[in-house]
Amino acid sequence: MVGPNEVVVQSWAQLNEELFAGSYQPSLRRYRSTFAFRGVPDAHWPLCPSLWRTGPRFAEREHHLLRNFRKYAYRAAATAAAPADSVWFWLSLGQHHGLPTRLLDWTFSPQVALHFVTCDDHRSGCDGLIQAVDFVKVHRQLPREVRALLEEEGADVFTVETLTRLAPTLRRFSSLSADPFLLFFEPPSLDDRVTNQFALHSVASHADVNVERWLVQRKEIWRRIRIPAGLKGEIRDKLDQANITERVLFPGLDGLSAWLKRQYTMVE
Repeated sequence: MVGPNEVVVQSWAQLNEELFAGSYQPSLRRYRSTFAFRGVPDAHWPLCPSLWRTGPRFAEREHHLLRNFRKYAYRAAATAAAPADSVWFWLSLGQHHGLPTRLLDWTFSPQVALHFVTCDDHRSGCDGLIQAVDFVKVHRQLPREVRALLEEEGADVFTVETLTRLAPTLRRFSSLSADPFLLFFEPPSLDDRVTNQFALHSVASHADVNVERWLVQRKEIWRRIRIPAGLKGEIRDKLDQANITERVLFPGLDGLSAWLKRQYTMVE
């Protein structure tokens, strides 16, 4: 069944039209998309952060997870000149290394999103999905205090530094508005993986905000592009030829091994 705000593409050409729809900015006279993209190999996967998968009462665990992560990861993080007083740095670092958080991973790059739709051979028989959210329109709906800081910076998305100025703690962040809100920020360049994946995070004002439900109520800022299982093979081959592979997106031996495994599994 086709979901809300969803289009099912039937070809590589149609896919690219959908991915870059609305990317032309008349004020700039350039093609600069204001969408964040998130790709998953199974269209039925819900849009929920990893924190939610820790079980009931997950919101109560957030503080404890982050507190203990900071305590035990401090020495490793200190070698990267981590700003020890920034909860946003620690959230980004934890998300990067698999800690359950309220953050969701996105990318500025539609091709990177396509990689995550097509790289899982175990789900090659499932329709994939790309979610696209207009972060500029999302930010127009922010509380005045939050939006003012972004306008002061002259930026379209937040950074760890601007969020630290805005709200040094998650409690302070949640207190900025009684109504749930969502914003996007760029994580620090912790390593080449973050940079090469053109990474972006979304964060909700409260840990228990259902982001998918929030987006469904704002159809003008959000759309879904469903990719039929039968189209995945063609997309995967074309991404490989364009060098959108594990070798680039996961620099190092782990990425190389994942790329080789996928290449030879597909040949067999």
